[in-house]
Amino acid sequence: MTTAVAPDQQGQMTHREILEMLAGLLTALFTAIVSSTIVSNALPTIIADLEGSQTQYTWVVTISLLTMTITTPIWAKLSDLFNKKVLVQLSIILFVIGSVLAGASANVPMLLVFRGVQGVAMGGLTALAQSIIGSVIPPRERGRYSGYMGGVMALATVSGPLLGGVIVDTDALGWRWCFYVCVPLAVFSLYMLQRFLHISTVRRKVTIDYVGAVLIAITAGLPLVWVSFAGSSYDWLSWQTAAFLGGALVAGILAVLQETRHHEALVPIRVMRTRTTALAIVGSLAVGIAMFGAPVFLGQYFQIARDHTPTEAGLLMIPLMLGSLIGTAGSGQAITRTGRWKWIMVAGSALLIVGLGLLGTIDHATPMWHVSVFMVLVGIGMGSLLQNLVLVVQNTVDVTEVGAASGTVSFFRSLGGAVGVSVLGAVLASDVKDKIATGLQSLGIDPAKASGGSTSTLNVHALPAPVAHVVRASYGDSTSVIFLIGAVAAAVTLVSVLAMKEVPLRQTIRKVEDDEPADTLEPVSR
Repeated sequence: MTTAVAPDQQGQMTHREILEMLAGLLTALFTAIVSSTIVSNALPTIIADLEGSQTQYTWVVTISLLTMTITTPIWAKLSDLFNKKVLVQLSIILFVIGSVLAGASANVPMLLVFRGVQGVAMGGLTALAQSIIGSVIPPRERGRYSGYMGGVMALATVSGPLLGGVIVDTDALGWRWCFYVCVPLAVFSLYMLQRFLHISTVRRKVTIDYVGAVLIAITAGLPLVWVSFAGSSYDWLSWQTAAFLGGALVAGILAVLQETRHHEALVPIRVMRTRTTALAIVGSLAVGIAMFGAPVFLGQYFQIARDHTPTEAGLLMIPLMLGSLIGTAGSGQAITRTGRWKWIMVAGSALLIVGLGLLGTIDHATPMWHVSVFMVLVGIGMGSLLQNLVLVVQNTVDVTEVGAASGTVSFFRSLGGAVGVSVLGAVLASDVKDKIATGLQSLGIDPAKASGGSTSTLNVHALPAPVAHVVRASYGDSTSVIFLIGAVAAAVTLVSVLAMKEVPLRQTIRKVEDDEPADTLEPVSR
């Protein structure tokens, strides 16, 4: 079998060659991430058209994040064992298949299945994009290109809801085009990568850790299934909760034992034992919550609490996008010029805390310009951390392990996003339910009879005006709670970054003997 390495370890790729390769790679990455966020503003329409439930509403978002999270470390490890070019092309083809079939779905279960297929492909594209960049660009120069990559990820994360809103509001298209629209971009990226991505291979014997893959999938999947149904199908404190969390704990312990013993571990424990990687993993969890949770819940806030159309909700997300672009591009350039990264990430963590904390003060009557300013702060903070957490970990490993190292951080970032969306969604639903019940009682209406026990409150326009006002106010006032939780998670990120020891970024692709021990390197001159 094969493993991909840079085409010329003695002479590195030129700037033009890198940009040509990145054109296809970043197009694929943009397409994958857009597909995960494009449904945010379209979900009310999709679920109404397919006659889905509130639980299914959440799972349309969660299922792709779940499969992406589970498969990211698997794709990442495969990228260290097989040809990266073939793997990334396989991911794109799988993504096209999932997108076409998701758009043709006749019911929600069918949609969930093919959203899961999209998620598998997205895991491959995310892991392989980072792995390929890590294989052909030295860490010192990687800051600039990681900034490009982070900018694309931020742009895709925030522009997805806008694109989805426009598609839903365009009568000639309809919600199914939220999935079809990604296909041409995927085909273009396939062409660009075939033409410009040239990576040589080194043959060696390979062993795939199938047992580890299954255990990792169980460990990541059980908590997400649990949190999706806790509080509705069963109590938070119940035997079902104990079964789900107990099963996840046992699977997690077995996964650690398996990854420790297996010489081709999907998630290399040796890499995770390093101080920088362990702290980056902890820090990436909150970044995942901000990256995936903010667009989902802000889009819902703008549409339900503030009565905006899907397109208007997408436009209102632009401040978050601008902040993300500033954070990613600015931090990437600064790191490339100085070789220093810690102060940038500390500042980004602080801004993320402040931004999320301020969003934790909003309600259904907060001036929109206040919300916009808060989103800019969140965007800058998120952008300053997004790719740089991966970059500092890549700096600690050789090119032969860069895929697994990158994938490990991406795995926990995606896990943070998947769990974050599920947990915050459950908290929001519970708080909204209580507020709606209180509001209806103040109007002299029995909450149980008002909904008939089944009608979704997401279709606000179908409700009587007094009830609609209660629902909007409840969503607006409850949204603040989930952002306060996000701010607490961001505080953990700040502590993690502060605890990291800054090691100057090396200027070679391979990790040479002089790089070790990494913590003893002399500072780079400014």
